[in-house]
Amino acid sequence: MSDRNDDRLDPAAVLPHLMQLSAVLNRSQLTERAMDQVGIPLDRPALTVLVTLRMAGQPLRVGEIATRMQVVGPHVTRHLHELERRGLVHRVTDPNDQRARLIELTSEGGEAAGRYLGAVLGWFTDAVADWSDEDRRVFGTLLTRFVRDVTARLADPDDHST
Repeated sequence: MSDRNDDRLDPAAVLPHLMQLSAVLNRSQLTERAMDQVGIPLDRPALTVLVTLRMAGQPLRVGEIATRMQVVGPHVTRHLHELERRGLVHRVTDPNDQRARLIELTSEGGEAAGRYLGAVLGWFTDAVADWSDEDRRVFGTLLTRFVRDVTARLADPDDHST
């Protein structure tokens, strides 16, 4: 069995592609264009709260929303007040703990998040429309794994291993 170094990931070769993707996403104003399709003027963090709830498919505690957004609870709480005032979310009693509250999308909040997701997912679906089913499956699997592993590595500032 031969050692094939050419099959190994070369981070130096991947980094320019990651930088290019980041620049394209920023330059294309993907988020802003999708937010325009929502039809409700929201800032990015507030929209992220709605999308987080929509993707969860169930009401969540503030702490769980914060964890999924990778922010602190007070950050979410600030945006929830405005979202509640606008009728996009409301608080409901946690059936497992009557003292606790969950955040639930209203129908208007769910529809807004759905319009945003439809726009973004439509653009990404179009980008890989000519790919084979196997290529799309492998890409999804590897991208998910890469993001998870990089996120975990960067979350531990004391881990300096290579």
